[in-house]
Amino acid sequence: MSLRRHLLNRYLRWTEKPLLSRGSPQLLRRVLELQARLFFRGPRDVRAVWRTLPKGPRALWLVPSNAGARVILYIHGGGFVFGSPQTHQAMLARLASRSAARAVLPTYARVPEARFPEALEDVRAAWEALRDSGIAAQNIVIGGDSAGGALAFNLLAELCQEGGALPAGVFGLSPLLDMTFSGASFRENAGRDVLLPTERASEMAQLYLNGRDARDPRASPLFADFSTAPPIWLCVSDSEILRDDSRRLAARLKATEVSVTLREEHDLPHVWPLFQNHLPEAQETLTALAAWIRTLPLAPDDRRDRAGGN
Repeated sequence: MSLRRHLLNRYLRWTEKPLLSRGSPQLLRRVLELQARLFFRGPRDVRAVWRTLPKGPRALWLVPSNAGARVILYIHGGGFVFGSPQTHQAMLARLASRSAARAVLPTYARVPEARFPEALEDVRAAWEALRDSGIAAQNIVIGGDSAGGALAFNLLAELCQEGGALPAGVFGLSPLLDMTFSGASFRENAGRDVLLPTERASEMAQLYLNGRDARDPRASPLFADFSTAPPIWLCVSDSEILRDDSRRLAARLKATEVSVTLREEHDLPHVWPLFQNHLPEAQETLTALAAWIRTLPLAPDDRRDRAGGN
C-alpha cells in the first residue's frame, strides 16, 4: 500500500472525522463543497453541463470526448445530509472518461430539510427521465457511494420488484445498505474507520427515515429481493464500519446466482476513489470499475440512445 494512503488516513482521522462527529449539516455542506473545489480535479476532456431532467430533478451531465451510448446514473453520497453533484464531479468525470460513457449526477432532496422518501422519489424521477429521453435501460449503469449507494440499490430493488426493464449493471462504492447498523463491522471497526463516526449514525438515520422502520427494504436495501438483478460491482475497505454491508449483500447475491464482484481493499478510507488526484489506490479502483462497466452489453440498437446527452 502507498505512503500516500498512510498520510491520507492520518489527515482524515485527525481533521475530517472530528468534523463529521460535531459539524452541523450546513457546516458539513460548506466544507465539502470548498474541499472539492480546492482538491479534486477531473480530466480536461470532460464537458460539464447542468440540465433539468424532464419531470425530474436538476442534474449535472459529464460528457467526455470519447462518450458512446453508455450512461452512468450516479447518486452522490453524504449521509443524506451533504454532498452534491459538484463534490463528486471530478471522480465521475474520471470514471466517465475511462468508461467511454456519459455520467448523469442528479440532485436530490437532503435532510434535514426533506424527509423519507423524497430522496428516493428524486432518484426514481431521474431514472424515468433518462428512459423517457430515449435512453435504453440496457445502456444505463446505476452507481452510488455511501448513502448514495443506499439510494442506488433502492432504485434497483424497485425496478426488480416491478419486473420491467433493468439497467445493465449497478455498482456501489462503500455503500450504506443497512440502516439498522447490524453488521459486526459497525462495532469492530468503530476505532479503525478513519472517517465515519459511529456516534452520529443513529442521528442520521432518524433524520432520514422520518419514523420509517429501518428494516423496511426501502430504507435498508440489504433486505430487498435482488434475485432478478443485473450484474453488481461492490468495493469496500476492510477497515470501514460499513464493510459488512457489502459482504452480506455479496453473499446474498451469490446465493441467488446473481453475478457479483466484491473488491475488498485493505485499510483505505471510506469512498477512497474520491481521492483520485492523490491516491494511487483510488486510480486503481476506478480503472477496475471502468473495465467492468465496459464489459456490460449495450442495447442492440443505440440510435436513439444519444438523445439528451450531447
